[in-house]
Amino acid sequence: MSADLWQRGCERLAAELPEQQFNTWIRPLPAADVTDQGISGAVASLRVPNRFKLDWIRNQYAGRIEAVLSELAGKPVRLDLMLAPRDNPAPIGSFRSDGPVPIARALGPARPASADGGDVATLGAPAVAVPRSPSAANAALPRHRLNPALTFGSLVAGRANQMARTAALHVAGAPGQMYNPLFIYGGVGLGKTHLVHAVGNALLADRTDARVLYLHAEQFITDVVKNYQRKTFDELKAKYHSLDLLLIDDVQFFAGKERTQEEFFNAFEALLAKRAHIIMTSDTYPKGLVDIDERLTSRFDAGLTVAIEPPELEMRVAILMRKSDAEGTAMPEDVAFFVAKNVRANVRELEGALRKILAYSRFSHKDINIQLAREALKDLLSIQNRQVGVENIQKTVADFYKIKVADMYSKKRPASIARPRQIAMYLAKEMTQKSLPEIGELFGGRDHTTVLHAVRKIAGERQKNTELNQQLHVLEQTLKG
Repeated sequence: MSADLWQRGCERLAAELPEQQFNTWIRPLPAADVTDQGISGAVASLRVPNRFKLDWIRNQYAGRIEAVLSELAGKPVRLDLMLAPRDNPAPIGSFRSDGPVPIARALGPARPASADGGDVATLGAPAVAVPRSPSAANAALPRHRLNPALTFGSLVAGRANQMARTAALHVAGAPGQMYNPLFIYGGVGLGKTHLVHAVGNALLADRTDARVLYLHAEQFITDVVKNYQRKTFDELKAKYHSLDLLLIDDVQFFAGKERTQEEFFNAFEALLAKRAHIIMTSDTYPKGLVDIDERLTSRFDAGLTVAIEPPELEMRVAILMRKSDAEGTAMPEDVAFFVAKNVRANVRELEGALRKILAYSRFSHKDINIQLAREALKDLLSIQNRQVGVENIQKTVADFYKIKVADMYSKKRPASIARPRQIAMYLAKEMTQKSLPEIGELFGGRDHTTVLHAVRKIAGERQKNTELNQQLHVLEQTLKG
């Protein structure tokens, strides 16, 4: 009964779940040990190799598994999840050279999940480790260059990084299987580097022999130059082609460097061929990269491309309070809201503002409140108030979209003018203290309802349109100097 019930349950789950979710999380599991407890039901004991996979299955799939098994058995079946011994010869989630260990051979061999198909699993599972894989070789491990403080646990989650974080969790759960390569893009200081370090740290937390390397694109360029000078390209290949996980920041720095691009292309192909995983970051999406060979950009875009956006107000507040707690000082919520409303650009600016407030509090021996925050950040606030005016916004937006400043006040309504005008109104509301009627007056005497419509329209589209969000982020960064 035990094996038969579990196998039939897996067949049902294979039909109900998106293919890539089933292949990643359910298919690699060994058969559960089902114990019949008479009229009270049954217990399906399932051994899981690590805490990451155990928590993920418990949070995302345990209810569905129990419901399916109970329906097939005709009585309640409770799922009992437990950690498997570390020396288990066939650990769940381990990936051999010929693919994942199957749970039910009757289901046939696992097909590789498509890079762009199916649903992305929901957030919520603690990202502290990834499935354990067998040792690839006994070669010396390269210095991984990871910052151990940058983990999934220390990353504040929000709408701005939801898709990128979820994709990174999937990579951590099944490296080399899907979303390969993973390409993460966004402006400066938004958490791209934190996310790639989190994946590397998750892998090493469970598999200490994994060959992981994090580096900035400039470090790869330096390696190429050194090996070119010494004619030692075999050493370069030995270093990069043998990795299990390559994490590389700011690939836009490869622009115009033909030899570097050639060597990275070779490493890229070699790693994908051996089912190693590659995660890259950039300040723009692959097709937006300039002076980079098309064969590279097409491969960058072949896996999954996701954006990290500027954090919304609630996320900025959460970041401030989390980081303040990490410093051993609680920040009152009203202070966090005050700072978050005035520091909008990115996480890095938020951290800088927090450091100023904490230092000011310690040096002055005063409690943290809004007045103290205002004093600590007076230089930053005065610069913002001096630099960001409606006229400056109008000029910056007009230059960006290549229209005349006079078009901001005119009655012309073609989309090429009306759209930038609405964006300028939105930025005026977000970045100045002007009221809607005051903003309308500065845009050729328009009614405040016109301004309100523009603000709501652009704010709504920003949440859905990645390209618009990137443009707004660039404009905000430019205006803040």
